Formats: sequence, structure tokens, C-alpha cells
Amino acid sequence: MKKIKVLVVDDSALMRKMIPQILTSDPEIEIIGTAMDGLFALKKIGDIKPDVITLDISMPRMDGIETLSHIVEDFGIPTIIVSSLAKKDTELTLHALEIGAFDFVTKPQDAISVHIKEIGSELIEKVKAAYDNPLARLKIKKVQRLVIPVDKKPLPLRKSPERVLAIGISTGGPNALSYLLPQIPKEFPAGIVIVQHMPAGFTDMFANRLNASCELEVKEAKDGDLVLPGRALIAPGNKHLKIKRLPLGTISVISSSPPVNGHRPSADMLFQSVASEYGRNAIGLIMTGMGADGAEGIGEIKAKSGLTIAQDEKSCVVFGMPKTAIERRYVQDIVSLEEMAPYLINALMGREVNYGTSVH
Repeated sequence: MKKIKVLVVDDSALMRKMIPQILTSDPEIEIIGTAMDGLFALKKIGDIKPDVITLDISMPRMDGIETLSHIVEDFGIPTIIVSSLAKKDTELTLHALEIGAFDFVTKPQDAISVHIKEIGSELIEKVKAAYDNPLARLKIKKVQRLVIPVDKKPLPLRKSPERVLAIGISTGGPNALSYLLPQIPKEFPAGIVIVQHMPAGFTDMFANRLNASCELEVKEAKDGDLVLPGRALIAPGNKHLKIKRLPLGTISVISSSPPVNGHRPSADMLFQSVASEYGRNAIGLIMTGMGADGAEGIGEIKAKSGLTIAQDEKSCVVFGMPKTAIERRYVQDIVSLEEMAPYLINALMGREVNYGTSVH
């Protein structure tokens, strides 16, 4: 059996010891080298030819961003960022995703061995996903983040939306959303609610970055926030997001209830609540990501005669979530990322849609 060859790059001697121990607990993975900073890593890569790299974001001499830029441009090797929750590292990690990192995991704040092992299953899963998707870097690089100067004037008083668009997304999601949402006008008639698999400490900064380049108002959801046309609410990291329709408006409901099939926030939970509250006026969109989260929930939207959409395989970084929903026959239309904004705008304005592939 061919093993996945991994290079571990981290300036912490403890992490250079613990990450290999974690990864080699899986028989499909072997460590072929470690490096204490980016300069050492770049010297090794050409000789040892790893399949996947784990990369610390904060290092002396050459930090993770500069190292990643060389990896992406010169070697094209899928790279997983290992980041702390410090504000500076959070900003750098989001930037790393923009320039081509496959995904990231967070270091425990208490870096002792028992806590470091908590990231083990997540890191192993992402290393395997990176190896199984060798074209992922090319897809990430192809879809550039749209940065549109926006005059953020206060929106007029808005009514509760007649329709709600729920989006479930994971690996590859930050870049996909950074491409999609800036194309949606502030007059978009549906409220937008989003589950992006991302740990606590990242979603608020991610939402703020999106808000700066979107006509839409984009924010991390707080309990009781109104779901409104022209507004996109992103589930906070490590919290579930649901919606509740009340006489005076539709609100977000945030909870710390147990993970659903290993996920918190859960796309399944969001889709199920949107199906329950909006029925045939619900729209479910399942996008790039590992695993099967969202498939059953989007099935409930379809069962209520709502509209269900999946991102196509070619434009996904990882086709896991959309593929599962498609295979279970829960998806009506399959649309590329490049065509998604025109599709949604046309669909919500009631005009004929000439985008994507219909699934019957």
C-alpha cells in the first residue's frame, strides 16, 4: 500500500514531535521529513517530494505566508496550515487560504501533548483529503477573491424576507464565498444564512473581510439577529445556526447543542430549520467541502418543494458534500461557481434560468 508522504514544517520542537506522532497513528500516512522554518522546508521539498505539507503560520526567518507562496508557485503541493487562535495568526491563516492553502487546523491554546492530540482526527482527515484532491490547489488559485470597493450606506428599513437562501460549505469555502458573495447585489430579495465549517475565533474576522468587499451586509450571526434581504449571516465557529420565523420577523437562533454527525456548526441543522420555517420558499445551496454534512438537510428542503442547488465538481476544491447530496437525488440544479451568482439572481427575480445542469 502506497503511503501518503508528509513534510511537517513548524518552528516548535514540540509540534515537530507531536504532529508526526499524530499522523503516523494512521497506517496510510508516513512522515518523510520535518523542518524548523520555511527556508529549511523549501530546501527539502525538491529532494524528498512530499505529497502533503503541514505548515506553521508564524515562524522566524521565513513565515508561513512567504513559504506557502513558494510552495504554491514552485511545487504545487497541497498544504495544510497549522495555526494558533491569536488574532495575528487568524488574519494570516485567512490570507493563506486566499493564496492557495488547502485547509487549516488550529493548535490548542494549551500546547501540551494531551491537548495537541485533540486535533489528531481532524488533521488526519484533512491530510487524506488533500492527497485525494491533487488538483485542489489549481482550483483554489483559479478562483481569485473578488475585492470590490463598496460604499456601505445604511440600507433602508427592510421587511422579513419571503424567501431564505441557506448555504452549507466547508473545505474551499472561504475562497468560494469570497468569489460568490461580492457579486450579489444589496437588493437581493432573500435573506442569506451560511454554515461554513470553521473554528471559533475565525468566523467573525472572516465575515468582516467579506463585508468589506460586498454590497450585502455580511456578519457573524448573533442570537436573535434578524434575517433580512440584503444581509448574510454566517454561523459562529463551534456554534449551531438555525432560524425561527416569528410574527415580527425571522431571527437567527444560536446554540451549543451537541455536534451533528461530527459538525458544529452543522449544515444539516441549518437546512432542516430553513425547510421547516420556509417550506417551498426555502433555497438550499450545498458547496465545496469534505464529507456529507448538509446532504440530508437539503433533502428536507427538496421534500418541502423548495429549490435545491449544488456546486459542480469541476469548480469544487473537494466534491464530497455536493456529491453526496447529488447521489441521494436531493439536488435539482448543478451550477458552477462561476455561474452561481447569475443563477441565484435570476432565480430569485423570477426570470428564466439558463445556467447549470438540471437533475431529474
